[in-house]
Amino acid sequence: VQLQASGGGLVQAGGSLRLSCAASGRTFSTGTMGWFRQVPGKEREFVAGISRGGSTTYYGNSVKGRFTISRDNAKNAVHLQMNSLKAEDTAIYYCAAKDTGYITTTEVRYPYWGQGTLVTVSS
Repeated sequence: VQLQASGGGLVQAGGSLRLSCAASGRTFSTGTMGWFRQVPGKEREFVAGISRGGSTTYYGNSVKGRFTISRDNAKNAVHLQMNSLKAEDTAIYYCAAKDTGYITTTEVRYPYWGQGTLVTVSS
């Protein structure tokens, strides 16, 4: 599976961004997709996950109520809508995929990773 993340950029606090992740290389709809983020010098943090069919989602506490994850299996894509952005949301955002359908916040359970897209929120 190859993953390509896009949509990062510079935005003011309170603004919105929509990240996208395009998957290729195998049947896309077979596993959970997730978004993680990482600030240099810190551990990678789970942001959001979505189940195989898209009916179940799970969010990290720091983004709950502000971010929404969705997926379009017909287009082999997963999205992360980020609203009410804060300076502390500044990070490199990575999309990830796994072959099984349950959502996990543990990054080592995701064998497939995109290259990351930088989100910078100015205060």
